[in-house]
Amino acid sequence: MKASLIRNAYMTMVRKETFRIFRIWPQTILPSLITQSLYFLIFGGFVGSRVGQMGGVSYMTFIVPGLVMMAVITNSFMNVVSTFFMAKFMKNIEEILVSPTPSWVMLAGYVTGGIVRGTVNGALVLAVSLFFTRPPVVHPWAVVVFLLLTAGLFSLGGFLNGIYAKKWDDISIFSTFVLTPLTYLGGVFYSISSLPPFWQVVSRLNPISAMVDGFRYGFFGTSSIPVWQSVVFLVLANAALTALCLRLLRKGVGLKK
Repeated sequence: MKASLIRNAYMTMVRKETFRIFRIWPQTILPSLITQSLYFLIFGGFVGSRVGQMGGVSYMTFIVPGLVMMAVITNSFMNVVSTFFMAKFMKNIEEILVSPTPSWVMLAGYVTGGIVRGTVNGALVLAVSLFFTRPPVVHPWAVVVFLLLTAGLFSLGGFLNGIYAKKWDDISIFSTFVLTPLTYLGGVFYSISSLPPFWQVVSRLNPISAMVDGFRYGFFGTSSIPVWQSVVFLVLANAALTALCLRLLRKGVGLKK
């Protein structure tokens, strides 16, 4: 397949995914803004007034990176798993499968859509936070790197979930019983270094802790987990999930009967 045709196929999928995100914004953007705004009011305002400071900054400011990352994780995952499973359910995916479009282009198109939605929601949540506090940004490169790597990882995770999902309940089961608990226990509302030694070790086993902690490093310049370890982990995790998704696509797992 020629490079120009590959580029056209990729851009077509990206435009389709992007237009969908903004066309149904009450479903893809508004819920996240409302949810995170409530977190700012309840945790940042009411609970934060009792907590005081954490990590050398006000509690309201401290939770900003965690809430932004929560929005990125949830939206990038849900965008890919919902659109890919819908394409399977409506048999639209067959149009791509019978075309000469390479598997990696198909994967890249869906993952890019997830990254777009995750990034847009994360940016909007950050904008909403400015009504409550003014978080500093010490290392902008870390903010961008962890934002993109995390959005990419959970977009790939959503694609993997979509491959194995056979009914709509299969989507909500993983999101409810795996993704949500890991996110809440990933240091969104607390610092890992403030935990007892045993629970610090347990928290470090949660992969989301590395993402939130590294993202928070971009804002405040401090981290509980070495930043380079978090970056290496995210790069390797993205590479491993990409290889797995491509292998499953080429074998037709979940697509061919």
